[in-house]
Amino acid sequence: MQYSLRPYSIEIERLLENLEKVTGYGGSLEASLFDTIAEKLFAIRRDADRWQPEEALELWNVLYRSFVSLHENAADYIASLQTAKAEEMMVTEAFLVFKEKLTDYLQNFVQALQRSAYKIEGNLLRINDSVRDLFLEKVAEGELAKPRLEEGPDKEEWMKELQRSWANIRRWFIGEGNAPSELTLLERATKDTIARIVRSAIRIQERKRAGLSRKKELEHLARWFASLDSVDDAHRLAAFAFGLFPTRHLQGEDLRDSDRADMSSWEERPMVRMLRSRSRKRGERLQSDPVRDNEERKRREREAYRIRQAEEMRMIEAMLERGRVRISEMGVVTAKERLRLLQWIGRCMTAGKTYTFVTPEGVRIRMSNPRTDKRTILYAEDGELEMADYELHFMLTNTAAALEAAASAEERGDQ
Repeated sequence: MQYSLRPYSIEIERLLENLEKVTGYGGSLEASLFDTIAEKLFAIRRDADRWQPEEALELWNVLYRSFVSLHENAADYIASLQTAKAEEMMVTEAFLVFKEKLTDYLQNFVQALQRSAYKIEGNLLRINDSVRDLFLEKVAEGELAKPRLEEGPDKEEWMKELQRSWANIRRWFIGEGNAPSELTLLERATKDTIARIVRSAIRIQERKRAGLSRKKELEHLARWFASLDSVDDAHRLAAFAFGLFPTRHLQGEDLRDSDRADMSSWEERPMVRMLRSRSRKRGERLQSDPVRDNEERKRREREAYRIRQAEEMRMIEAMLERGRVRISEMGVVTAKERLRLLQWIGRCMTAGKTYTFVTPEGVRIRMSNPRTDKRTILYAEDGELEMADYELHFMLTNTAAALEAAASAEERGDQ
């Protein structure tokens, strides 16, 4: 009866036996499987055309079994570290004993992964489709060479199955499209697990330290400081006990009384600086300062602004009389005129397709040749500037022209 079972019955029986043995996720991180996979892929790339069908089948079985074992065991082991039971264990003090061994185990796996990943990816990329199909045909021939009483799949079906398995290996190690490879995700998950383990251990240690009183230690350290005879010894003890404190940079004038290079900072005259207290307690009420009178400064600023506006208006009126100006025809200009001219050119260049803008005084300024290749030199009192020979046109807007005409008429009527 044992040998009369159908294939489905055999698989069900094996499944039940495996279910009885399940006690958790299980799994493991077998770093040696990376070396096995890299070695077999290199053998395929090097001797794909010289393999016999039986040898190719044996090589393929070792390669694919290693890949499946690596994938399934690694996934199971990483999943076992994400369970609620694992989270509960990571907050107990017993976890500190287990932490070092677990961290070393994960770090060794990541190092083996990083060391062999480039070899595996390089071999997979160098095995082109023709070499792959040649090797898989040998594998299919070796599989079909086994004597079977029942009817099995033909060679074409075997080739499709083998190509799908090969595609799974390539997708797992290299990825597909823009999606990251499973190898990258496994490395990231392992590193995140290591970081989570370290954070859990730090929290446990901080919790243990939080409940301990350091009164006796501090009293012993205070008596130690009090027993010292010199400040230098106290500095050395403080360095050993507390380490380096965060530095603070205080700016002040140099009050050195000597030019000696070997003079210690402890021998120099101190610079006294008043520091603001950071205590949350309210300090003494400070005397409030009176409001400053800035009328004189405002008056000077207004006068300077009027002068600048008058100078700019005089330049605009001069340009309106000329109507059209080329940079090469400007002659020598002052520094302020050069700045205003460059400002107008910049506003024209940023005004869109029209290369035109209107000033607050109602003057329309338009650049007629923004893409000119002709170069010229603008001569100014403070230097010479090589630039494109732009041409600017100046004219009043309709509103500004009407206001100017009305003002002229009113002026004539008064006269």
